[in-house]
Amino acid sequence: MALGNYYEATRRVALNTQPLASDLNVDVAIIGGGITGISAALHLAERGYRVAVLEAEHIGWGASGRNGGQVLPGFGASQMKIKQLVGAAQAKRLWELSMEAVGLLHAQVQRFGIPCDPELGYLHAAVKPRHVRELQEAQAELADLGAPVGQVLQGDDLRARLASPKYLAALEDNISGHIHPLNYTLGLAKAAQDAGAMLFSQTKVMKVTPGKTISIETPRHTVKAAFLLASGGAYLGDLMAPIAGYIMPVGTYIIATEPRVDVASMIPRNEAVADLNFVLDYFRRSADDRLLFGGRVSYSTLPPPSLAASMLKRAQRVFPQLADARVEYCWGGNVDITQNRAPHFGKLADNILFAHGFSGHGVALTGLAGKLVAEAISGQAERFDVFAKIPHARFPGGRRFKVPALLLATSYFRLRDML
Repeated sequence: MALGNYYEATRRVALNTQPLASDLNVDVAIIGGGITGISAALHLAERGYRVAVLEAEHIGWGASGRNGGQVLPGFGASQMKIKQLVGAAQAKRLWELSMEAVGLLHAQVQRFGIPCDPELGYLHAAVKPRHVRELQEAQAELADLGAPVGQVLQGDDLRARLASPKYLAALEDNISGHIHPLNYTLGLAKAAQDAGAMLFSQTKVMKVTPGKTISIETPRHTVKAAFLLASGGAYLGDLMAPIAGYIMPVGTYIIATEPRVDVASMIPRNEAVADLNFVLDYFRRSADDRLLFGGRVSYSTLPPPSLAASMLKRAQRVFPQLADARVEYCWGGNVDITQNRAPHFGKLADNILFAHGFSGHGVALTGLAGKLVAEAISGQAERFDVFAKIPHARFPGGRRFKVPALLLATSYFRLRDML
């Protein structure tokens, strides 16, 4: 896949990290240098813990530095699904925590002066009549939660906010928004370093040996830790065997057009937008007036052929104004989905925690996850346990057949998108 990651080309935070150069003893070791791990490192370091983050590539290399940048409350699973999983009271508590996650992100941006171009506003767009009904149901769910409820926009009201002929309606949301996710991740990492956390890049964890003191082996050196957080997400692989079957890495992709004078008129209030299809389109304006347009999925994690051209055609179906557009950046990465699309938190031992499975809904929630991990390690696990009580199942088919099984299961939803 050519053309490269727009976020990497527009990074504005200088972060100096090095590979692990010697054996190390710490209070907490963290596997994964994405937002979850970095947020945990920041909150733990501020509590006085000696912390080391071990990242196989570079900080923000995975989903945290590749995603659509949409800052949303809630989860990959609908609030109705969450209620079915845990009951009404716990579902409301989870919703409130997801709202806290959005507030935390914006507070951290302001506190540390992170240059990540935060914008407020989100439109959830209906492609077909049944989607309009789903938006109205979502309105009712939000009202039941006591959350701020936006209007369902239609007709001229919709066209004034979203200059596309494709959509029948959109539910406005003034709490959500969008950011430059890589600059946010790097800014949070710089804050963690300043607080005393040690961040090691190009340091792949090869083996974890549990115990009262945990041994974490890298190719050249060993880290000993009293606690461990596994937050490698879609890139954790089989390192932590007991939880490997609960998540599936899924590829998702984004293009960026050239800067265009007409992009501002396409989304005049600069909201983030996503539709209600199972294989959804999501898009937003960039700070330099490009259209960033995401979609497509790959359950094999291999990029689809002719990706940039096919993504541009999808964008042109949404915005015919892009007939003469060109793609200047095209990139992708893997997100970690769970079978029920709810986040998966828990413990493998009293001193080994994990948080993953954000299912494409993690820009805000991962930051809160790191904070809750820090609370749990400090002996205040009540809020972490709210997430840990969400029931989960392994993907069927085992290691060899779970991708074919998932493809078969999702074919129904793909067909629904076409109807």
